[in-house]
Amino acid sequence: MTGMEIWNNPSCSKCAAARTALDEAGVGYALRPYLDRPPSAAELAEVLRRLDARPWDVCRTQEPAAVALGMADWPRDEAAEPRWIEAMVAAPELIQRPLLLLDDGSALVGRTAGALAEALRRTGATPGTGATPGTGADPGLATPGTGATAGTGAEPGPATPGSGVEPGPAATAPADPPHPAG
Repeated sequence: MTGMEIWNNPSCSKCAAARTALDEAGVGYALRPYLDRPPSAAELAEVLRRLDARPWDVCRTQEPAAVALGMADWPRDEAAEPRWIEAMVAAPELIQRPLLLLDDGSALVGRTAGALAEALRRTGATPGTGATPGTGADPGLATPGTGATAGTGAEPGPATPGSGVEPGPAATAPADPPHPAG
């Protein structure tokens, strides 16, 4: 079964719900602690492309950092996109979560049951199948287009959404394997 990378905030209930849904369906995943290892501007731009979204679509404008910057009043046009991206890179808590970067090259904001169901559909998973641990994604979760090298956590190319992937809580290897299902 295919897997994905989750831009995860461990204290976020929506991230916890996404991890639970993926675990129950037997979908492997790798966690990226994006608050500790913020994306580069290029990575965030690539994720936005995969989401088919604009920066303000995934910005948490009610966060204190956004309020302090007055982001709710910032222009929302093509010329303003780099400003939005740089603000979210500088303050990653502004990035909506969880972001699910699927192996098929697509991405979803996994905040709703519908979005999680769509992620499961795209991976070919069935909710609540209770798969055997270890049946998730391929070791290393080398996501197409990310430049991630399977099993190493290394990245041969420029900054892309595969960098800085961290194993899920049940993983024990020091490399960056996907979170085993179960």
